[in-house]
Amino acid sequence: MRRTFSAVMLFFLVFCSAQAQQKTFFITGRAQGTTYQIQYLADREVVRKSSIDSVMGVIDQSMSLYQPHSLISMFNRQYHHELEIDTHMANVLREAFQVYEKSNGLFDVTVKPLVDLWGFGSEGVQLFPPQATVDSVLSFVGMEKIWLEGNQLHKRDPRTAIDLNGIAQGYTVDVLSQWLDERIIDSYLVEVGGEIRTKGLKAEGKSYEIAIERPEGAQSSSFVLQLTDLAVTTSGNYRKVAYHEGKKVHHHIDPKSGFPLQNIVVSATIIAPTAMEADAYDNVFMALSPQAGIALANRLAGIEVYIIYEGHGAFHEAYSDGFLSFVKP
Repeated sequence: MRRTFSAVMLFFLVFCSAQAQQKTFFITGRAQGTTYQIQYLADREVVRKSSIDSVMGVIDQSMSLYQPHSLISMFNRQYHHELEIDTHMANVLREAFQVYEKSNGLFDVTVKPLVDLWGFGSEGVQLFPPQATVDSVLSFVGMEKIWLEGNQLHKRDPRTAIDLNGIAQGYTVDVLSQWLDERIIDSYLVEVGGEIRTKGLKAEGKSYEIAIERPEGAQSSSFVLQLTDLAVTTSGNYRKVAYHEGKKVHHHIDPKSGFPLQNIVVSATIIAPTAMEADAYDNVFMALSPQAGIALANRLAGIEVYIIYEGHGAFHEAYSDGFLSFVKP
């Protein structure tokens, strides 16, 4: 027993010594309409910014709505009923179908026509739509109207269009993380547009620390997360805001009613094994009541959530059973 303990201590000291000799490298840039940053530990520089930009460019050509010749833009054109897609888009769609099922349809990538209708897409509108128009668009919204056969994506109605922005950025973080793994980098933090994934420990042997983005005026606790080999994302409804009939409307659209959600949840922070999972589920928790959101998180393996919500003129907080274990003391 004593010999085993000595061996473990020797390994720990050698490991820490090796980490102490490594340097921290930083890469920053702009892509996918936002910023990104990568920091990693290594003996020497092994990652070039041009390589990172190239990886992200490939994903843009797959799932960017702002690239007219991307695969998703081609599929969304009304003369397409089916399209051969790449592995990136297929991976994202398979995860999207799973989250759609687990969320009882709250996460639905076919909401793009509704997002455009309400003016939250790339082209804004000045007038909000009447009920009849919303109902008309709802007739070709729903993930039961699309399906995958291998890498062949099909749709039943040519007017159906998809928007993967609620999950693709998290997937980008995962792809970059895997790219670093393949270069035998054992410690890193990858962040794209606020979506984050970590691996290993920092140079001083501590976990990566992430402060939770919180809406202005929130009076809840100031949490700093300590994460190792996990991802975290935050979604909030306090940025993209418009007004409809005297009420605030937000960019999260209810795929069942066709109207923007009017929920008391202000923000949701998700901890998950992958950034793609966290990115997808933050949309789900924004759509649920705080009580329903916490109940769902407690049922989902590997998912933790921290929710800020409004009530009686003040901000309140709620969190899943395992969330506090990741909060810095």
